[in-house]
Amino acid sequence: MAHEQTRPPDHTAVRTALWRALHLEADPPPHVIEDEIGLRLVAPGDDWRTRPDMDPRTTSGFRAAIVARARYIEDLITEQADRGTTQYVILGAGLDTFAQRNPELASRLQIFEIDQPATQAWKRHRLTELGYRVPDRLHLVPVDFEADENWLEELTRAGFDTARPAVVVSTGVTMYLTKETNAATLREIAGLAPGSTLAMTFLLPPELLDDADRPGLRTSKEGAQASGTPFISFYTPSEMLALARETGFEDARHVSGALLAERYFSGRADGLRPSSGEDLLLATV
Repeated sequence: MAHEQTRPPDHTAVRTALWRALHLEADPPPHVIEDEIGLRLVAPGDDWRTRPDMDPRTTSGFRAAIVARARYIEDLITEQADRGTTQYVILGAGLDTFAQRNPELASRLQIFEIDQPATQAWKRHRLTELGYRVPDRLHLVPVDFEADENWLEELTRAGFDTARPAVVVSTGVTMYLTKETNAATLREIAGLAPGSTLAMTFLLPPELLDDADRPGLRTSKEGAQASGTPFISFYTPSEMLALARETGFEDARHVSGALLAERYFSGRADGLRPSSGEDLLLATV
């Protein structure tokens, strides 16, 4: 049994890493993103593809949605780095592998990955075990949210410069937090240096989903509830845009899952398309 201080990440982070790997193994090229490193970190055993949540047919929409948002984020980071931004913050980083897969771009950035202390200790151990360096530019920032530690204070302690702009990313997090907590997080990010950019995903209410995707959301919601991490917060696009403006963002835009589907999946011979249900807020300070 893993020691408490280095216990593996939660099931959501593991599933995301495995879906990204499954995209390479089950879907034909062109691949939207290529990420096998998360699979190496998890090391789930040879039978991982027989898990019910890894069935290539029934999970294709979720898998496509995960790789679509990952690709969108990495395109955004590339664009912002080319404009001179040098700080990249990942809230709820889980098994993010950007730094390992993009060493050249990563060398131009200070990357701050924020997550629970046990997850960060586990990840540092696994990266070292697999022969990946944890360079000075990659900061694994442990924040104990359950003990009400302030992530921005811990981020600054790790070397983040609040006077310089940053890209802040939060994917697959808002649904697990109360609306009050999400608003507080937005307010803190809106207080960062002018020129900072936020990309944050949010879950749509069931009535806004395509009919075919509602059973999948229901299954995901029940699974999250059963594992002790229930979905708490849903937003319509107009609610999220209003919240961003109320909390201090100068410019806030809605990026729909449909737009990502069109950008990254149009013209595919296999018909792979992301499921509806998760959209993005793109906001600038």
